[in-house]
Amino acid sequence: MNSIKSPLTMQADDESTHAVTPVAKPLASSETAFLGKMVMHPLREKLYNELHTRPFHLLGSPAQITHIAIQHQGKLAVQEHAFIALLCDRFQVSSPTSTMSCFYQDYGLFSLRWERHMEYSTYTIIHEAPIAGELFSKNAIDFVPSDWLEHMPGEVIAAMHLVVESQQQSNPIEQYFDNMRLIASAPMNGLAKVWSSFKLHDDGFARMLVHAPSLSPEELGRLVQRLLQLDSYRLMATLGLPMAQAINGELNKLDLQLQQVTKCIAVSDKNIDDRKLLAQVSAIAAKVEDFRAQSNYRFAATNAYYDVVLQRMDELKEDELLGYMTLQEFLMRRISPAIKTCQTVAKHLEDISRRVTRASDLLRTRVEMMLQEQNQELLKSMNRRAHVQMRLQQTVEGLSVAAISYYAMQLLETVLSSISAVGVSFNHDLVSGIAVPVVITTVFIGTRYIHRRLMRSLE
Repeated sequence: MNSIKSPLTMQADDESTHAVTPVAKPLASSETAFLGKMVMHPLREKLYNELHTRPFHLLGSPAQITHIAIQHQGKLAVQEHAFIALLCDRFQVSSPTSTMSCFYQDYGLFSLRWERHMEYSTYTIIHEAPIAGELFSKNAIDFVPSDWLEHMPGEVIAAMHLVVESQQQSNPIEQYFDNMRLIASAPMNGLAKVWSSFKLHDDGFARMLVHAPSLSPEELGRLVQRLLQLDSYRLMATLGLPMAQAINGELNKLDLQLQQVTKCIAVSDKNIDDRKLLAQVSAIAAKVEDFRAQSNYRFAATNAYYDVVLQRMDELKEDELLGYMTLQEFLMRRISPAIKTCQTVAKHLEDISRRVTRASDLLRTRVEMMLQEQNQELLKSMNRRAHVQMRLQQTVEGLSVAAISYYAMQLLETVLSSISAVGVSFNHDLVSGIAVPVVITTVFIGTRYIHRRLMRSLE
């Protein structure tokens, strides 16, 4: 069996594997030997078998069918296999393997067809026998053990009773649908007739009646499967509508908040704190991304299911029945607005996300410019302080020259006095006077030399 399919790529086959197919010609020994020398792709056989998965059921008339779609959101695989295995053990028939995603088994009074998709599974119960009593008074599910059905895992998203009868009913069709307004058409280019109200009855099931006396089992099986899939897919397609409606109300609030922030950005009022505006934009962006994370998969699945619904409606090849709205006309009238709503909300989300990004970029630019201006003012202030410090340093250097010169002259005076004491005769006052400018000049040149050496070392 094939692996579980995604709702973005799910397709049912167009031909039944029960149909007569030409017998493949056995390979000659030379051909077998030739292929045996080649490396086969590991998915080659699986891709061939993919064309024959989920075949149409050969269905006779009359028949009663109960179709139930269970949403499991990609979980409950083990529980579903155990659930079906429980029924197989009761009737002592073969159970599905853990890798199967499609299973069919005949249990005598009824047969069961199970299919597992990406986020939902379908249980189709088929009872092929003459219908006793009025239509829908007893259905295919009534032949299944009720205590087994009670343990079905998952949540029911779709449930329908479908009756296939070969003789036209003499009573008005409306009485089998609790006198509800009916939708009807003649699919298969007028070879069959279908009636349904697309509403839930007292038992919680929808109902559909098919009259197809001239269809072959293959054609009838294709028609019934398309009708059942149409009901399941159209419900899965509209599953995103409640989410879209809920998100749309929140998006309108976020849109108003974003408009106010954008207006504040355009005004450029100095009294407005750009940091607070940036915090508001960041909060809006976080909410928008949260909504996108919640809805991206659901809206993508909605579009995919809608495409399959359109395909199934085209495959029905309906003709009109006088006085009735066709299935395609009714479903398109109801489903299309729901799908458009989901698509509009998805576009609204993307639009707000882009606008939030632009507003955030503008605010960040303004904040960065403000920080740069503050940095420039700080640099100017530091330059002024450095200039003052330099002036103070020059003043200190001048005072230090005077102080050093003074102490140097004191030392020189002591030396001159010592020389006079040993008997060397010289003019003490003249030597002292001449030494003053010499000492001052020497000290000045020495301090400047030291200053330059320090500056060079810092560079």
